[in-house]
Amino acid sequence: MKVSDKVVQRLRLLIEKNNVQVGERLPAERQLCEQLGVSRSSLREAIQQLITAGIIQSKAGAGTYLKQLPAHWSQYQIVEPLSGLMDQDPEYRFDVQEARMVLEGGTAWYAAQRATPSDLINIRQCFEQISHFQALGDDAHAAIADANFHLAIAEASHNLVLIQMMRSLFDLLQDNVMLGRRKVYTTPQHFEQLHDQHFEVMDAIERQDSETARKAACGHIEFVVQRVRMIDEEEARRQRSSRLNRT
Repeated sequence: MKVSDKVVQRLRLLIEKNNVQVGERLPAERQLCEQLGVSRSSLREAIQQLITAGIIQSKAGAGTYLKQLPAHWSQYQIVEPLSGLMDQDPEYRFDVQEARMVLEGGTAWYAAQRATPSDLINIRQCFEQISHFQALGDDAHAAIADANFHLAIAEASHNLVLIQMMRSLFDLLQDNVMLGRRKVYTTPQHFEQLHDQHFEVMDAIERQDSETARKAACGHIEFVVQRVRMIDEEEARRQRSSRLNRT
C-alpha cells in the first residue's frame, strides 16, 4: 500500500472519530499533519486522491470540505486492490483495457447525446493538453491529461453511475494509460495514430453521432491492447534471443 493510501485510511478514522459531517470544513493542513503524524507532502497527495475521487472538496482560500461520509467511501476502496492486481500480474492490465472498452464505449455513446457546450470545451481542452505535454516529452503529465480526456467524456454522459465508476477507476486508469504510453507512444507513428483516434472520438461527440463515438472509443482501446501485446511479444523474443546468445 502506498504511503498516501495509508494516510487516507488515517484521515478516514480521524473523520469518524471527530464525527465530521458532510459540508463541514476539515482541520487546517498543519493541524492534520500533527494529528495524523504525517508529512505535508504525504497529506497533500492523499488529499488530492480524495478530491479526484469526489470524496472531499477544496475551496480556494476557504479550506477543504467533506463531500461524502466515510461509510460511503467504498468506491474509493476498489482502486488499491485493483492496482495491486496489476502489479502482481502484468496480464491483468488487459482485463482493465477490456473493462474500459465496455465502460467507455457506453460513456462516449451517451456523451454524444447529452454533452453540454461546457462539456465539449472540457473534452477539447483535455485533448489539447495531451498533445501539449507529449510535445514537451512530459509523459507523466501527458498520461494524466489522457486519463482526464476519458474522464471528461464520462462526465459528459451525465449518467451518475457511469461517472462514479469512472471516477472510482481514475487512479487505475491513469496507471493503465501510463503503461500503454511507455510501450505504444515510443514512435511518432503510434502517437499520430492515437492522436487521430482521440480526435475521432471527440469529433463524433461534438457531431452528436452516438454510434460513431462508441465505435471510435472501443476501437481506440482495442488498438492499444493489440499494440501492447505485439510489443510484449517482440520484447519476449529479444530476451529469449539474448539468453540463447549467452549460452
